[in-house]
Amino acid sequence: MSKLEKTLTPRLIKKLWLAFTLIILLMGASYIVITGYFADKHNQATAQRVNAEIANHLIEEKFQGTSPFLEDGTVNKSLFGDLMHDMMAVNRSIEVYLLDNKGEILYSVVLDHSENAPAKTVSLSPIKTFIETKGQQYILGDDPRNPGTEKIFSAAPYKADGRDGYVYIILAGEKFQLASNNLFGQYFGKLGLGATVLTMLFAAIIAMLSIWFLTKNLRLITRTIKRFQEGDLEARIEYPEKSDIEVFAHTFNDMADTIVGNIDKMKSVDSLRRELIANVSHDLRTPLAILKGYVETLQIKRDSLSEKEKEEYLQITHDNIDKLSKLINQLFEYSKLEAEQVAPIKEPFSITELSHDLIAKFQVIADQKQVELQMENPEKNSMVFADLSLVERALQNLIENAIKYTESGGKVTLSIKRQDKNIEINITDTGTGIPISEQPFIFDRYKQVDKSAKKQHGYGLGLAIVKKIMDLHDTTITVLSKPKEGSSFIFNLPAY
Repeated sequence: MSKLEKTLTPRLIKKLWLAFTLIILLMGASYIVITGYFADKHNQATAQRVNAEIANHLIEEKFQGTSPFLEDGTVNKSLFGDLMHDMMAVNRSIEVYLLDNKGEILYSVVLDHSENAPAKTVSLSPIKTFIETKGQQYILGDDPRNPGTEKIFSAAPYKADGRDGYVYIILAGEKFQLASNNLFGQYFGKLGLGATVLTMLFAAIIAMLSIWFLTKNLRLITRTIKRFQEGDLEARIEYPEKSDIEVFAHTFNDMADTIVGNIDKMKSVDSLRRELIANVSHDLRTPLAILKGYVETLQIKRDSLSEKEKEEYLQITHDNIDKLSKLINQLFEYSKLEAEQVAPIKEPFSITELSHDLIAKFQVIADQKQVELQMENPEKNSMVFADLSLVERALQNLIENAIKYTESGGKVTLSIKRQDKNIEINITDTGTGIPISEQPFIFDRYKQVDKSAKKQHGYGLGLAIVKKIMDLHDTTITVLSKPKEGSSFIFNLPAY
């Protein structure tokens, strides 16, 4: 099996060879027909040009001193017959006709012996053109013995006994045509065989070169695809813009990039999944261990514990149950967002009123931690077009995070500003800030960051949920933060 057949399918090779074979046969047949047609025309034109003056010579030599008509006006058949027999004795393919000035045939020896119904008139138009051009132009005239067909001829005008007309000589009569057909058939056979063999030989060479050239880039793409299939993920078609099939080359390269990107993404997702499971397991295990410890303590020492201690243990148990419940809710919420099971229901609403409600909701928590919680530009009512519940969830997560990472005496500010066709929402705190090296990862789900930076709390799923909500609204969220200088989370919603 050749290299070409190894890199391309046999079906494609067969189709290409079949197409070229048909083209070769068509070319050979067309060559034979066209060559034969023009060769025949050339032979006829040559014969007519050589014998153009034969009618004039006949009139000059045979009609001098002797009239072709008798006293009663009829054709002198004896004289005319001898004349034509002499002419035809020299060339039996010649047929001589005597015409009047209207083109009617007055006499011809060949018509007396014709088996077919001869024509009675001959068109004078080609005869006059022949005489005007002195036989230097290839012209066909009527064949009286075969009405409806045309042949080469010679013609000349005559005048005798007050009458005029034309001597009309067919230069390729029936016998000439029969011999010509026989010879032409033999010639065609030899020409056809030789031309076909030569044409097929050269065409086969051209076909091989053409198939090689046409499939060169296709073979390159096929080999590159096989390399990619065998695991060489870096395999690409070099210089695709120079390829004869540039579109396919670019398409393959783009497809390969997409596949590699998807593989990398899957690897990243798998790595994040394992990290998520590890972190979630840790966060679940800690409150569960605390719950178990305090519940066991209450069971074992319930008679020896004071009411104050019991109340304290129960409060710790309650707080850890809240943490577990919150974490489980976040996991459930994030899984729905990631599976694209949540479709935003957008509507116009007042982001200012929503912010006032959330500030009031978190005011108690902020007061307990001695963190100042306030709004900027509260007097302006800003309307946005978005999903109310999803935006509320995002703001809750951001405000809660801001309060969590702000020390006592610090401040958390929620500001709302109009920016062209958008409303900018900015949640700023004066907390511990986020290390610059960790900022690109804080929106990843449970991305592990430096323990000292997050103070053992972890960024959790809250910010990952915020990022998904922003994606659903076709917007982005930006973080601006410096260690020990606080953080700002900024996003935009379309104004209504």
